[in-house]
Amino acid sequence: MTASRAGWGRKRPAWQGGIIFRLLFLIFLVAVLFLLYLVHEPLLRLAGSYWIVDEKPEKSDVIVMLSDDNLGGDRATRAAELFKSGFAPRIMASGRYLRPYASMAELEQHDLVNRGVPASAIVPLTHYAEDTREEAMAISQQLAVRGWRHVIVVTSSYHTRRARYICERLFPAGTVLRMAAARDSEYNADSWWETREGVAIFFHEAVGMPVAMWELRNHAVQTSSASMLENPLAQRYQFDTN
Repeated sequence: MTASRAGWGRKRPAWQGGIIFRLLFLIFLVAVLFLLYLVHEPLLRLAGSYWIVDEKPEKSDVIVMLSDDNLGGDRATRAAELFKSGFAPRIMASGRYLRPYASMAELEQHDLVNRGVPASAIVPLTHYAEDTREEAMAISQQLAVRGWRHVIVVTSSYHTRRARYICERLFPAGTVLRMAAARDSEYNADSWWETREGVAIFFHEAVGMPVAMWELRNHAVQTSSASMLENPLAQRYQFDTN
């Protein structure tokens, strides 16, 4: 009896506690992985849609179509739809030079005409911009010279958030800016991770956005966006804090 009672008072071996801890950790890890498996697609869809900004279009002075449309001409299609719906009397086809004698703007002009936009309503803008920031600077100069203050910018869906961030800091002060997202056959926010092109585009934007934020770190917002116009309180707060 005495020996039995003495046995009850012995401490549990350290190795037994280690096994229990590892077992509990393994159960926790499996539960977390299972939860991530259940929600990974919704999270990926949320991440994919983050890059897309598609604002309600309003009557504007010009529709600006950014350079480097895809093979299917999806940006031209969206710009032509907006034009034919009466949202602006003209389209600025912004395009970089491909050769000293040829530019992306010419291809865009061709695509727009094929989609029913009169050539007289197209304003080609050729430039040597190597990225969206340089392109926005070239467009800004034209907007200032021509006095166009209400602008709809058309670009690929995945490019809209970064493009808006750049344009709202480089366009002339007081410009009313609205973003129009053009569908892109290579990027689907609901399944971007399933294709090589989709993954490349997603991470290109994931890298490009912080680069744009760094390059424009000393530039304040100069434009009014659709959300600001629809929320006067937010608009007042924006201008009070700049």
